[in-house]
This record gives sequence, C-alpha cells and structure tokens, in this order.
Amino acid sequence: MDKPIDLFLEELSSKAPTPGGGGASALVGAVGASLCSMVGNLTTGKKKYAAYEDDIQRILAASASLRDRLCELIEEDAKAFAPLAAAYGIPKDAPGREETLEQALKAAAEVPLSIMRTVAEVIELTGELMEKGSTLAVSDVAVAAAACRAALSGAVMNVYINTKLMKDRAFADEMNKTANELLEAGTLRCDAVFFSIADRLGGRS
Repeated sequence: MDKPIDLFLEELSSKAPTPGGGGASALVGAVGASLCSMVGNLTTGKKKYAAYEDDIQRILAASASLRDRLCELIEEDAKAFAPLAAAYGIPKDAPGREETLEQALKAAAEVPLSIMRTVAEVIELTGELMEKGSTLAVSDVAVAAAACRAALSGAVMNVYINTKLMKDRAFADEMNKTANELLEAGTLRCDAVFFSIADRLGGRS
C-alpha cells in the first residue's frame, strides 16, 4: 500500500468497491505486525534481554517482512475484485459466463485466505514477544494479538462470501475447512496471549 492512511480510510468509507473488508483486514493485520516490530525495537540491545537478542533480531526481520506482505495483500485484494465485478457484469446467457465467474470467485477467495495465513505467522510472534520482549511494552503485544484476532475474523468472512457462491462445492468446502482451521487456531492463540498479559498486568484480578 503506497498511500497515506487517511486517504485509505477515506476511500474505505466511500461507495467505491475497493478497498473493502478484505483490505481492511490486511491493514489491521499489518498493524499487528508493526506493533511486533515496535516491541522488538524496544527490546533489542538491552542488557536485560541479551539472552534473547538473536530471537529478537529474527522477530524484527520476520515482522517487517510480514507487514510488507500484508500491505501487498491490501492491493491484491482490490485487484482480485475487479475480475469478479467484471464477471458479474457479463450477461447471464453469455457463453462461458459461469466458468468465468467461478474462476473469479476462486481467485477472490484466495486473497483473504492468504491474509489469514500471513496473520497466523504474526500471531506466533506475539507469543514469543510475550515471553521475550520488553516488559515495558507487553501491553503492546496484547494489542498486536487483538489486532491479529480482528484481522482473522474479518478475512474469514471474505473467504465465506466468495465460497458461498461457488458451484464447485468440493473446492469451496476445502477452502472453508482451511479458513476455519486458521480461524480457530489463531483465535485461541490470540486469546491466550491477550488474557495472559491482562492477568500479568492485574487487569482481571
């Protein structure tokens, strides 16, 4: 994404077809990855965390890469919608319409699934940072986990809305299965990180 956040939000709030929920989910995931980077940067070089320095450097590299990938997926989500919109515009009695629409639906569903897979990697970083990151920034790790949870929930809906319309039900069911597995595992992990930190901070005592 190569536009200022205020412009993205203005476009998101408009009647334009993109960006939409998929791009928003990717952006929220990128926020989670950025928070992981922030916590890593607040931890690296500190004597107190010297034993984790190699891990923190790896986390910094990974979180930056995942953030960039999620920003790319914002654009990919918008690009995948264009052929889908074009397919819906084909006259219903036109030869090849159903196949064109089916392929467009499959391509459109792949992007939010990629968002979910990428966010799942960010979630793993939050678990590590909860244990190895600066305690002064542990609340930011919880915010990263919360952002990732929201990103998963948003992305899975963008899988569902496309798979629901597919004629190839075997493909749709397999895609839903993968998405549901990512959602369940990721949500459990995010909640574990979030509430563990909440307890550590005394917020639920």
